[in-house]
Amino acid sequence: MNRWLLVALLWGAALLNYLDRQVLFSLFPVLTRDLAATSFQLGLLSTVFLWAYGLLSPLGGYAADRFGRVRVILASLLVWSAATWITGHVASIHAMLWARGLMGVSEAFYLPAALALIADRHDASSRSLATGLHQSGLYTGMVLGGAWGGWMGETSGWREVFTILGFAGAVYFLVLLAALRRDAPRDGSGQFLESIRTLLGNPSFLMVAAGFISLALANWLVYTWLPLFLYERFHMTLAAAGFSATFYIQAASYAGVVAGGILADRWSRFTPRARLYTQIAGLTAGAPFLALISVASSMPLLIGALVAFGLGRGFFDCNTMPVLRDVSGASHSATGYGILNLGGCLAGGAAVALAGFLEQHLGLGAAFQSAALILLLGVAVLSRVRFPAERVAPESGIPSAG
Repeated sequence: MNRWLLVALLWGAALLNYLDRQVLFSLFPVLTRDLAATSFQLGLLSTVFLWAYGLLSPLGGYAADRFGRVRVILASLLVWSAATWITGHVASIHAMLWARGLMGVSEAFYLPAALALIADRHDASSRSLATGLHQSGLYTGMVLGGAWGGWMGETSGWREVFTILGFAGAVYFLVLLAALRRDAPRDGSGQFLESIRTLLGNPSFLMVAAGFISLALANWLVYTWLPLFLYERFHMTLAAAGFSATFYIQAASYAGVVAGGILADRWSRFTPRARLYTQIAGLTAGAPFLALISVASSMPLLIGALVAFGLGRGFFDCNTMPVLRDVSGASHSATGYGILNLGGCLAGGAAVALAGFLEQHLGLGAAFQSAALILLLGVAVLSRVRFPAERVAPESGIPSAG
């Protein structure tokens, strides 16, 4: 299959992946009314998903490394679509928590496999751009989840949202089943615990994970609570709050993944650290604007902050798998991404639940400001990453290409 056609097909799956998870957040006010959910319970809906998603992500990544990327992608899509359909038929907030947990388990297997498959099919000349374009499918899912979900919640009800999405996922499963050629199992990835030990014993991998976690924490705070923050601060409708909380960041992230992908691919001809430097630039630029979101008093200022944060995030996202592949190698790349997801989701889930508690007492502004500081800590850690090709000269202590 043509390598760019592969990206296009997986773009559709990525859209459904994030649409199915994101749409819930635009429906929070409706769920509060229909299911008598408290703010803390609403936060738990995100936390349960994140923790299930995170805990299973290393196993999902290993399954892709060991048994084949395509098999894992297809199984994940089918099960998360079923979980989405089930969500629309629950009778209580407690049942919805179980449905969200099932969705987290099933979606944990998709992203490591998809990104690793794209990285396998693209060489260094196009790897960052290809993975960045796939990420734009996630961004599109967020935008649709915010705007369409809010509109549906006001006009047709929240149950119809999940019923439609579950059916759409089942149809797309058939499309991918017909289009993707199943890949062979991979014998070189080793046993699960052996792969984990190899990755965790690599200091540079741990630093890459720390940078990823810093952005994941900020992302999940924004995904979960920004619609409600705008609904209350600017007195928007559900649809307007869902749109504003997603569109500006995601539109800017489109530009960020394309510009960052092209920049990193071309820059990498001259230095192996180009993709890492692009990530560092994205976090450094995005952090102050994340803090600005929490204090913006006008729509133009808010939109500017959202756009700047989105651009920086795009620069980071398009290089995550390429940097990980450089640090950990191709045979452990999906498992490595699964570990990144685990760390990001555990931290993000805790932060989202804490923000739900603080929302009732101190407001959400302090949470966004704290996340901005954590992004800067991520920059400091990423600056110390070393790639396997780099060696330290014994006398000078200066890194040099080996």
